[in-house]
This record gives sequence, C-alpha cells and structure tokens, in this order.
Amino acid sequence: MVCSRCKMVVKAEIEKAGLQPVSIELGEVEIKETLTSKQLQQLNTSMKALGFELIDDKKIQTIEKIKNAIVTLVHHSDNDIKTNLSAYITSQIHQDYNYLSNLFSEVEGTTIEKYFIIHRIEKVKELLVYNELSLSEIAFQLGYSSVAYLSNQFKKITGFTPSYFKTLKEHKRRNIEEL
Repeated sequence: MVCSRCKMVVKAEIEKAGLQPVSIELGEVEIKETLTSKQLQQLNTSMKALGFELIDDKKIQTIEKIKNAIVTLVHHSDNDIKTNLSAYITSQIHQDYNYLSNLFSEVEGTTIEKYFIIHRIEKVKELLVYNELSLSEIAFQLGYSSVAYLSNQFKKITGFTPSYFKTLKEHKRRNIEEL
C-alpha cells in the first residue's frame, strides 16, 4: 500500500470479508481475529485481484517497511527531507541500519540510497509538472544542497535536464508502486 486510497480499499476488503481491522498503515494491517487458513486464502485472493499481496516472510516485511518509510518521507510528509536517511530509517524500523541496508541490497538488488534518490527524482518530476515552484524552491523543499546537484542527479536518472523535462508533452512519470 502506498497511499491513503490504498488503505481505504484494503480496509473495505477486510471488512467485506467479515473481519475487524484494528489498524491499517502503509504496508501493515492488524486485525482482531485469528484467521483460518480458508479466510487467509480468500483474503489473499481478493487482495491479489486488487493488486495487493499478503506478505508473511519477515525479511520481505522488513523491506516493505523500508520502502514505505521512504515513500512516506518523500511523498507524504512535511518532514524535513534533509534528515539523515540512515537515522530516519532506523527511527522508523527500529533495527540496525547496516543490517537493513545489507538486507535491502540483497533482496532488491539496489541500495536504500538509490531507492531514495529514485523517489526524490519522481517527486521532482511531479513538482515540475505542476509548475508551481521554481527549480530552486524544489531543490530546497527536497533537501538538495544546490540546484546544480539536483539537476545533475535528475539528468543522471532520467537522461533529461529538468528544464527540458518541463517542455515534454508526455511527462515520463512512473507510479510509486512501480519504483
């Protein structure tokens, strides 16, 4: 789950199955009941039909928590994005950052930092498309040390300069869940 609408859909599906959710957060659902294997299978089937997946592997759950923490930081919060990424992840997941970093790299084939950069660039694209902020304001809002650094990173990831990207008719943005 990567947005509040996802949480609403998941909640509705859980309630439709006759279950009572205690809490629904990005990537996590807690229910009152203990599921039977039949209920679990039905819930898994209905969630897959909606594009969601039940995860019971602890390592994969941890990876999802890391991804959700990054999505929340970049796309859904007013937090100071200049925060130290490793400190932020550690505060959200409550595990050693070196362990989390190694696990993420092993499972995802990329680093936490690269995943974070990809999300920041997607946020830059979004803000460029809205055309409400200057590049300097975008750089400041997303915690870049300078416009030049943002521009270099943007070009490295997208192949375009930010100003050229703004002129494109078809903005090559990706859905968060595709990152």
